[in-house]
Parts: sequence; C-alpha cells; structure tokens
Amino acid sequence: MEKLISRKEAAKILGISIATLDAARNSGLISYVQYVQNGCVYFTDAGLQEYIAKCTHRAKPVEKNATYRKPRSAKA
Repeated sequence: MEKLISRKEAAKILGISIATLDAARNSGLISYVQYVQNGCVYFTDAGLQEYIAKCTHRAKPVEKNATYRKPRSAKA
C-alpha cells in the first residue's frame, strides 16, 4: 500500500497553505483518501503529482510591442 500523506505534509510538499489545499480538495482538483466521513484526510504521492500537472501552465512568449500603438510608417 502506498504511503499516505497528511494535510500538513502535503501543503508543505506543494508549497501552499492548508487553506489552499482544502479549497483545491473541495473543488475536485486534487484526489484524497478519507476513511470515515468527517475524519482525517490523506493524500497519495500520485495524487500530489497529478495536482502539480494540472496546475502547471506553459509560459507565454513575451510580446515585442510594449504598447498598443502602431509603428509610424516612413514617409519620404
């Protein structure tokens, strides 16, 4: 059986607060194990890795134009 990770440890591993972890759990972004209703909540390493993959976004390329103005056309 895979090692179960507590809420506090999972938040520390992910680098987020326990409140953020609970919000992700309640919204269904992260899978968890709870043996008894209103009991302790545990996470698996695979569940944490899956959450990291869901929340990872690709970096967007930097736009060359810093403003919305169009460049002036050269009149000769």
